[in-house]
Amino acid sequence: MDNVTIFWMQLLISCVVCAIIAKWYVWPYLTKLSRNSALAPLLFVHVFRYVGMTLLVTGMIDPKLPREFLSAAAYGDLLAAALALASIFALRSNWRVAVPLVWLANTWGFVDLLNGIRGVLQLNVPSFNLSTAWYIYTFYAPVVIASHLMIFWILVKSRSWKNEDQ
Repeated sequence: MDNVTIFWMQLLISCVVCAIIAKWYVWPYLTKLSRNSALAPLLFVHVFRYVGMTLLVTGMIDPKLPREFLSAAAYGDLLAAALALASIFALRSNWRVAVPLVWLANTWGFVDLLNGIRGVLQLNVPSFNLSTAWYIYTFYAPVVIASHLMIFWILVKSRSWKNEDQ
């Protein structure tokens, strides 16, 4: 099997496993919590997106990958991480802007993720030497996707979700 096939197989399997874990274990737990309390742990998944800055470390990634792609992915992830952390503080403090900030953080992070996927497909990134970034794409990205989808679901169902924490 070639690298590209292995990459997409691992990514697909990780997405399936994350979906199962989310459905069987994470979602039932979250439904017992208030909206703000349910959103916070899902946002913590995104706080670690600063790890995407690894794409800018010399020697970690194939130097033939376009710098524009790497910079967009790295700085997009860094902003997603900062917005997620700010959202967590806002939720825990019950600030009035908490839910709009979560919408911003999740929308930015999801659009950034879609842009990254577009770049991966367009450049055929798995054909390059990804070194340890391989795990970011094949393991961490599926967790991020699952978290984004659950956050969007909670936000859409916000009015019918349990009362916020006091």
